[in-house]
Amino acid sequence: MTSHPQPSNSADRRFLELLANNFPTISAASTEIINLEAILNLPKGTEHFVADIHGEHEAFRHILKNASGNIKRKVTEIFGTSLTNSDIRELCSLIYYPEQKLEYIINTPGCNLNDFYTVTLHRLVKVAQSVSSKYTRSKVRKALPREFAYIIEELLHEGGSDPTSNKQAYFNRIIESIISTGQADAFIVAMCNVIQHLSIDQLHILGDVYDRGPGAHIIMDTLSEYDKFDFQWGNHDALWMGAASGNAACIANVLRISLRYGNLATLEDGYGINLLPLATYAMEQYADDPCEGFEPRVDESFELTEKTAHLISTMHKAITVLQFKIEGNLISRHPEWDMDDRRLLHRIDFDRNTITLDDKTYQLRRSEFPTIDPKDPYRLTAEETALVDKLIHSFRVSDKLNRHVKLLLSHGAMYGVYNSNLLFHASMPLNADGSLKEVKVRDEKLKGRALLDCVDRMMREAFNHDNNDDDRRYASDYYWYLWCGPDSPLFDKAKMATFERYFIADPETYHEEKGHYYTLRNDESICDMILDEFGVSGPHRHIINGHVPVKLNKGETPIRAGGKLMVIDGGFAKAYHATTGMAGYTLVFHSRGFQLVKHEPFTSAEEAIKNGTDIVSTTEIVELSDHRMQVRDTDKGRQLMSQIAELRQLLHAYRHGHIKERWSSRS
Repeated sequence: MTSHPQPSNSADRRFLELLANNFPTISAASTEIINLEAILNLPKGTEHFVADIHGEHEAFRHILKNASGNIKRKVTEIFGTSLTNSDIRELCSLIYYPEQKLEYIINTPGCNLNDFYTVTLHRLVKVAQSVSSKYTRSKVRKALPREFAYIIEELLHEGGSDPTSNKQAYFNRIIESIISTGQADAFIVAMCNVIQHLSIDQLHILGDVYDRGPGAHIIMDTLSEYDKFDFQWGNHDALWMGAASGNAACIANVLRISLRYGNLATLEDGYGINLLPLATYAMEQYADDPCEGFEPRVDESFELTEKTAHLISTMHKAITVLQFKIEGNLISRHPEWDMDDRRLLHRIDFDRNTITLDDKTYQLRRSEFPTIDPKDPYRLTAEETALVDKLIHSFRVSDKLNRHVKLLLSHGAMYGVYNSNLLFHASMPLNADGSLKEVKVRDEKLKGRALLDCVDRMMREAFNHDNNDDDRRYASDYYWYLWCGPDSPLFDKAKMATFERYFIADPETYHEEKGHYYTLRNDESICDMILDEFGVSGPHRHIINGHVPVKLNKGETPIRAGGKLMVIDGGFAKAYHATTGMAGYTLVFHSRGFQLVKHEPFTSAEEAIKNGTDIVSTTEIVELSDHRMQVRDTDKGRQLMSQIAELRQLLHAYRHGHIKERWSSRS
């Protein structure tokens, strides 16, 4: 028999007294114990892990809507023997895009709407019953839209599949009433949204929402309405966060990358960044420069006039040269970063059009530098200083960008530990022998978990107005180091060869030597050491990363170190499709284990609505559990078991008179 001693001290008693406020009687405490014990025996909720979305909002939103293909698999399980493949595709298309699909169906000639509504509502109820079966009624109830909550709950829990059921007529009458009162469209939309909502229990994003694709702001808008996610920051996210804090080097990089990929939508439409000052400056300084090599990289579907393409090219070159000036000054301000090798402008021989790197001289493929003074190459002109001030102001006053940064701060961190999985975007700095590498942050040398905790705090300091100006300025500068610093846990390469790729023809200068983590992480013992450092326990524990695209077409595998490591950067961004041979991964962790879902390129939401097309996905079983995991096997389960133990102490205190029950006058 379990012993429940009398509260041993005043702190224990105060805790039980507080607990008694919520559970004032033996009956209330007992009922909660019964409820929590029941929850522990439910199947574990489904977690989805994605990384390196890079602005591909349509593909990302579709994967949320189809739960990485799980909804289609569920529909096929339910209706595979009774519906054709075409009917299954149409039903799934409706679940993913209910408003648009309904509009398309309603406008289809010859459609009998009453029959469509009746059949569709019955089918949606079956799907909703299936996806809600692993949750408590309370949790399902919270996911229901207020206006239809009672009706949906009745449909979910009163059957409808058994024609001999006593409540079959009741069930059918609800469906008929929904149609006859003109609520069918709204109800279908509500049911589809419930199915989507319940199909993913928790979404983990392992960094790099920003850059390359056109819709990072749309992804962030989507997440702002999605309450079940966490975020591990990537170096591209840090770059945008640094830009929002007003760091000029981060702003220059953000603008350069956006112009490189012709992505002005995120800047102008998404965040209201005023690019006119940059355009004016660029046309003044580079009007006669062909800006060869600075043309925007866009796919065939992206139509640009010759005039617009030239303007983007001039802006691209203007901000690139300005970036190298700003970065050179920033590096000089922070000698502790040991990045003087990335100050390159003073190494240029402007008369010979060459540059000397590591005692070797290379020919530059471009010689037009109208804004650089060879005698003082890092000095900003008066026009450049004025431009930088305007750009900083534009980023700092962007309401939407600041809202999105607050979302990143509130839901994000440098790393996360969830259900025996350690999540971080890129790297854990290591020495060549596999030991944790000490990295200097301000005046302190840190490694491992302490390093990531310190960096996490510093990233928040830049937006904490209680800090003094010097601390905030240093934290703002550090965002740029996180973007490209050699010991940055979000980057961890010897250099970012931006200058070389733009201006030097010799590809040997492009090499970016990776930190030791990227090779040593394939060793199972190294992964175990890192997992121990972060206190990750359990018989099946893993590290999950993004950052480095998996080149599937070159034989690389995302599963490494005997299954201890999973690298899930599959190249969402179109710019990476040729490199990776696919269009992104989703790692799915459900009650029976891990599955890796590989996605093919997404066509468009319009195609999905009209023709029922879906992302073609293939699933690989990564790891199966020897038993179906329950809530008790998760972090949440351990919390619930702790709550149960506390409630049992409260019961003991009630029954032995240490605390009196609090009966209300209505009891």
